[in-house]
Amino acid sequence: MPSKIEESAAVAVEKPNVPLKAKIEVGILGATGTVGQQFIALLDGHPWFRTTWLAASERSAGKRYGDLAWRLPSVTPAEAAGLSVDELRPGIGPKLVFSALDSSIAGQAEADFAAAGHIVLSNSRNHRMDPLVPLLIPEINPDHLGLLPAQRQKENRKGAIVTNPNCSTMFLSIALAALRKFQPKRVLVTTLQALSGAGYPGVASLDATANVIPFIDGEEEKIESETRKILGQLHGNGVAPHPMTLSATTTRVPVVNGHTEAISVEFEKPVTRDEVLAAFKNFSGEPQELKLPSAPPQPIIYLEGVNRPQPRLDVERDGGMVVHVGRLRVCPVLGYKFVILGHNTIRGAAGAAILNAELMAAKNLLA
Repeated sequence: MPSKIEESAAVAVEKPNVPLKAKIEVGILGATGTVGQQFIALLDGHPWFRTTWLAASERSAGKRYGDLAWRLPSVTPAEAAGLSVDELRPGIGPKLVFSALDSSIAGQAEADFAAAGHIVLSNSRNHRMDPLVPLLIPEINPDHLGLLPAQRQKENRKGAIVTNPNCSTMFLSIALAALRKFQPKRVLVTTLQALSGAGYPGVASLDATANVIPFIDGEEEKIESETRKILGQLHGNGVAPHPMTLSATTTRVPVVNGHTEAISVEFEKPVTRDEVLAAFKNFSGEPQELKLPSAPPQPIIYLEGVNRPQPRLDVERDGGMVVHVGRLRVCPVLGYKFVILGHNTIRGAAGAAILNAELMAAKNLLA
């Protein structure tokens, strides 16, 4: 007999926009932080998932979630507000958990939850480059979920860990995935990253106001390594990284939400501007085919205005789940250059993990 999760997933594929009769219960690790709160906001009223368990550090454990500070520009969802915050204890709570834990504790905690039988959808960096952990963007590399059996066998896990990438990596990878058929050879990217990407309380106001900080610890290395893994090919029990050469410079700017990136790309194959533009506009993947609840109809939106995209004007479009591209033009050093923008705490964090879970539900991988 199929499990309730399998039955739900089967319904989801057939009628993905119809609420399920029995929603899949989910928990959130690190529920009190910036990304944890974004998980709660995005899951409120979700057609497939229902948040029934919250966990956080000892200083929050035992408290009513609604009594804790809520920092998003909305009211705390009523269902979550009534929950009591638990300690980070593997083996209790739902099988499916989303992790917004700080990297200082996420590595061991997520491994412990996976060993206890939980499926951990992680936003933390700790396991992203593990050879047997999928670093997943559903529009790009859904086949990387094929790593899960080997992960379970090697680590002796009843559950599993699936990660989403660094927020800037997310937007760059989606843009490059649209251009894969032209074989990107060399990529140069400079990011202008929002303050919310540093969490709360984040960057000190005297450092951030009217300023650009030309260094974010560890970000450049994440972009350079994670992008190549995401765009790499699955071979047996591992992923061969994409052979492109990628150089990243990361900066912090006084913007609340929305990471902007200026990108130049050289291709192996000759390509026209019209072909590049068409590739952006026509890009889609399995989430769009399956009509997953969090999937935008178009993962990439190209903006024709010479002064777009802009965080203040564009980043909230389609619930913050799209990547905006603009200013496509010839690059005199490499092939073409363009600007991209994405919502760092939604498509670059909580929304990405939720979309990963939706894909896994549609593929019957949450049982």
